[in-house]
Amino acid sequence: MTRTRDTLRPLERSLPIALLRAREAVMAEFRPILARHDLTDQQWRVLRALDDAGRPLSVGELAERACLLGPSVSRMLRTMEHEGRIHRAQDASDARRTVISLAAGGRALVEAIAPESEAAYRRLESALGSADLDAVFRHLERIVSRLDRPQEVA
Repeated sequence: MTRTRDTLRPLERSLPIALLRAREAVMAEFRPILARHDLTDQQWRVLRALDDAGRPLSVGELAERACLLGPSVSRMLRTMEHEGRIHRAQDASDARRTVISLAAGGRALVEAIAPESEAAYRRLESALGSADLDAVFRHLERIVSRLDRPQEVA
């Protein structure tokens, strides 16, 4: 019987694992900020996506922009709406669609967290150097553009 250890690359050379480790190292700068504001990573991504869009988004658009799965977004939105962080409404041009926008509570959170988030980015830039941080963004964008292909239907 062949051991997979003999056929698989070492774990430290696994790109998915390396990306997860990098994500966790970066999120260590942001999670304490979010915790102080009683937000999860995913809830913050929803608020950021809505703020960045500057307009209401469909649930599908929101899920894509926030890098979340649709079912996760639907459950999260119920909680966030109850907490006064988002509004849900029917799309004016298509009553079958629901659109999501920032509520006053969500906008206040984004405004409160923005300076803390930018301070975390300054710490990251100081630790990595601006040239390396820019290079990370360029490399990640290149990975996404080269590997982001339409899903094939089996």
